[in-house]
Amino acid sequence: MQPKPPKSTKSIEAITRAPDQLGQALERFRRLKDLSQSSLAMSAGIRQATVSNTEKGLGKTEINTLFAICAALGLEVVLRERPK
Repeated sequence: MQPKPPKSTKSIEAITRAPDQLGQALERFRRLKDLSQSSLAMSAGIRQATVSNTEKGLGKTEINTLFAICAALGLEVVLRERPK
């Protein structure tokens, strides 16, 4: 009997070019993981209001905060050239 292949994990990508798009993408990933803003904030070491403002694209979110949110969601940042 052969072992079963591992379950495939679906890769989801989000291309964002503006703060509000990034916020919406982060919210989608948070909801996919069934996390509240408060639980995400606790995992990222930030305030719930910061998560809310980031998801809405409000204010000027610090880069360290974005990386903390991404890390708490198990995400990574990939930079690439825009297609022409």
